[in-house]
Amino acid sequence: MKILYHHRIRSKDGQYVHLEELVSALRAIGHEVRIVGPDAVGHAAFGSDAGIVAWMKRRLPRALYELVEWAYGFVAGRRLTKAIRSFEPDVLYERYNLFSTSGVRARVRFGLPMLLEVNAPIYDERKRFDGIALDRLARATEAEAWGGADVVLPVTDALAAIVRETTGPKQRVEVIPNGINLEHFAGPFDTDAVRRRWKLDGRVVLGFTGFVREWHGLDRVIDAIAKDGAEHPRMLFIVGDGPARASLEARAAALGIASRVVFTGVVPREDVPAHVSTFDIALQPAVVPYASPLKLFEYLALGRAIVAPDQPNIREVLDDGVNALLFDCDDPDGLTNAIERLNGDELLRERLARGAVQTIGRRGLTWQRNAERVTALFDRLLIAGGRTTAPTTAPRKSHGEVEAREVRPHDAEREGVA
Repeated sequence: MKILYHHRIRSKDGQYVHLEELVSALRAIGHEVRIVGPDAVGHAAFGSDAGIVAWMKRRLPRALYELVEWAYGFVAGRRLTKAIRSFEPDVLYERYNLFSTSGVRARVRFGLPMLLEVNAPIYDERKRFDGIALDRLARATEAEAWGGADVVLPVTDALAAIVRETTGPKQRVEVIPNGINLEHFAGPFDTDAVRRRWKLDGRVVLGFTGFVREWHGLDRVIDAIAKDGAEHPRMLFIVGDGPARASLEARAAALGIASRVVFTGVVPREDVPAHVSTFDIALQPAVVPYASPLKLFEYLALGRAIVAPDQPNIREVLDDGVNALLFDCDDPDGLTNAIERLNGDELLRERLARGAVQTIGRRGLTWQRNAERVTALFDRLLIAGGRTTAPTTAPRKSHGEVEAREVRPHDAEREGVA
């Protein structure tokens, strides 16, 4: 089928990995996919920020910045209309962002079956961490987007519950977690070169990959390493960067273990597997309660012994004692105790590593499998609408076309046919 993929991503980071891998997987199984979104992100270096958008967020008053976000919807709407008329897609797939309703409005206008991927409750997230000035507008646009898609695709059951609280029980919700491209993580990798470059030989490597924030709790890992004897081989190897880097490096220096806490900075995507393969213990120290962390899937695919918090969204992927060691989030020593246990038990590390590798195949946690799930959902929507070919690209002039497909209660209210 012909799939139009709409997004508002400006940063080339984990969210872009999700976009690129899913689109590649859809194309690999025979679909034609056209991407509509900010052009700059596709040409940016991996790890780069949102450019002018990041600058505006730092400099503009919050209310004005949010108004710009909302107004961008008119630009996105025109882009979508142009793409729909030229590409004549069968279906619309969108990655959700706050203040973005152009996708669901295009769905109504052109009668396109639509899936909406939701990776976070962005309204709640931003209200908690950054604050929101245009509160009513933000809540209204999120409710319109989530309630306007044919099916919402949250990445965890925990996030699905949040979506249902906003949309009500009649909204169709299907959980599709993040995944992994097994070809990219199949190896062999030149781990010897990585070990030589970062002086990892003879070390027990506690590894973390990704964007490092203060709330990840890596300061506790540094404190634990500082209590080791001077000749202890344990070290913290962070494959990535982030706002917590400076404070963590300063903490390590103050404790006299600067050489045992190493940051690589941003690493090209193709080099990440070789770096993660050097981990003896792979760390997911903390995570928000609704996320599906990409790093977990990389750890699993590469057969690392994982330490992660014991919380519902993590238990959707990890089983304590089978493919990971889970610790009590409420125990201030939980993370370091779990690390200590794995550090002293090589057989346990090996058993968890074997379980990790088996998890991907057993649970179908690949982008290819996700593309197949998306395809099946679109097939059902097309069949339910009595259509197997591309819809008309002209906006509706009457409600006759609406009645030709399955209409849910909130569709009827929005389109005036209730």
